[in-house]
Amino acid sequence: MKNRYIAFACACALTMAGCRHDSSQIRMNQVGFRPDQEKTATIDVPSPDAQPCYVAITNDEGELLWHGVASETMLNPISGKPRQIIDFSYFDKPGSYLLYVDNGQTPFTCPFTISEHPYRELTRKALRAFYYQRASMDIVEPFAEGYERKGGHPDNHVLVHASAATAERPEGTVISSPGGWYDAGDYNKYIVNSGFTMGVWLMAYEMNKEYFDNLALNIPESGMPVPDMLAEAMYNIRWMLTMQDKDGGVYHKLTEPDFEGFIRPDECQKPRYVVLKTTAAALDFAATMALAARIYAPYESVYPGFVEEATKAALRAYAWAEAHPAIYYDQPKMNEQFKPEITTGAYDDFDVRDEFYWAATELYLLTHDDAYKQAAISHQPTEYIPAIWGNVGELASLEWLMHTQPIADCRQPMANLLAHLEPYLDEVETSVHHSPYGNRESDFFWGCNSEGCCWRGVECLYAYRLTGDPKYRTAAEQCLNYILGQNATGYCYVTGFGQKPTNHPHHRLSYSHPKGTHPGFLAGGPNPMRQDAETDGVKYPKDVPADESYLDYQPSYASNEVTINWNVTLFALTAGLDAIE
Repeated sequence: MKNRYIAFACACALTMAGCRHDSSQIRMNQVGFRPDQEKTATIDVPSPDAQPCYVAITNDEGELLWHGVASETMLNPISGKPRQIIDFSYFDKPGSYLLYVDNGQTPFTCPFTISEHPYRELTRKALRAFYYQRASMDIVEPFAEGYERKGGHPDNHVLVHASAATAERPEGTVISSPGGWYDAGDYNKYIVNSGFTMGVWLMAYEMNKEYFDNLALNIPESGMPVPDMLAEAMYNIRWMLTMQDKDGGVYHKLTEPDFEGFIRPDECQKPRYVVLKTTAAALDFAATMALAARIYAPYESVYPGFVEEATKAALRAYAWAEAHPAIYYDQPKMNEQFKPEITTGAYDDFDVRDEFYWAATELYLLTHDDAYKQAAISHQPTEYIPAIWGNVGELASLEWLMHTQPIADCRQPMANLLAHLEPYLDEVETSVHHSPYGNRESDFFWGCNSEGCCWRGVECLYAYRLTGDPKYRTAAEQCLNYILGQNATGYCYVTGFGQKPTNHPHHRLSYSHPKGTHPGFLAGGPNPMRQDAETDGVKYPKDVPADESYLDYQPSYASNEVTINWNVTLFALTAGLDAIE
């Protein structure tokens, strides 16, 4: 073996100059690694009995800096395709390099970088994606950074839908509800999803306060005595406050009756409505406002009166939900009774115990009123379910873990979190992508890149913060490696990053902009349900496995849309890793 290594090293040095660059046969993080980070890549090999590939690292001049051999061949458990793993973690010198691979066919190279903060710009762009999503205002230079556009949807003439009518605000009443972020690839604004997004956002700030305090985003509010990321969040929080009715209830969404076409926001002409007050919307709103009141308390001079306003709004929304504990958003049923029909995103949820748990938790942390503590305990779930927009219980559990004493209050949530993560961490050594994600068919669904992979990485960061065990930090890095290219498709799923990025998301703002795709958005990811198949020209390859059921094609909303709740998990993960010293 030693002689073969020497021969390989000589051959590598001699042939590097003429070797082709080819990233199609290797899956790896396309953005960069920290010096102390585990560094692996996945190689395509021709057959299950292929010999371990020879690998090397060189600089641009072809100078050999490191060489080794890949793992034995492994089979992807989903597709059956043969793969090998390269582990070059030992190499830790910052710089730009080429990874050379000889898989027994035509040798090829792939570029990679090592730096102290490889995810700083990615985090910045993932946050700036929300600035591009702003409704009701022009996006202008120097803040647009090349993506100027006219504002759309001033939302100062919004109609109360028949489903939301009251004696004080009958059907057709005009209200003003400007601002906020467009929710996804469409132009609507949804309280339930916005509430979840703000929860993850503000919790990420608390977890990495010093990091975010010093992260410049170049937004119109930059330069104010408040961190840029909190200033950006306030643009959406202010909109959310306009969605509360006089009785304390909260409208489920602000929407046109059906989705607009793929046109610029300033070209949209459809009427806009606020629709049905729901229990879920009221509780997500209450949790968000209570959390925001606590987070923004040090910035009273910048936002005078906000803490009091948000606190009162949270208390009123929670009281409304207690008085109306089972008003669910059932769009088909609503459309049978009220007109015009609404066919945009439903965000329906028929179990709000988790929303009560989260709202009561945040109100307890804000007010220290024992009644909210008891309410939270009474709604604490018995099973551990990862957080998504429709199940926010884990947000409450993580808040208990990070903020409450004595530890007896947190013992069960802590045990549940670690027990939930353990089987996924156990899969890494047998994973063809060396990741705690992407090894089961159940890992792939609508929005899996966020709700599955990025969120699992965020959970690992919480576990690392709570236990200090480095295995959780490594697992979080492995989840990010998956998102940035070490996956079955070889895509870097973040627009504007990597050698093979998502370029054609299901995103009206990108589609209608002359410059094309906005940078910093996370695509939904492989989705074997393929709800968009055979619509608008969407055709998936025949018999494609679940982990490759992805199309970088604008009409593919089931695999390639972007949303605010997905992007918030992306920057929570990248910032959490970038902030570690």
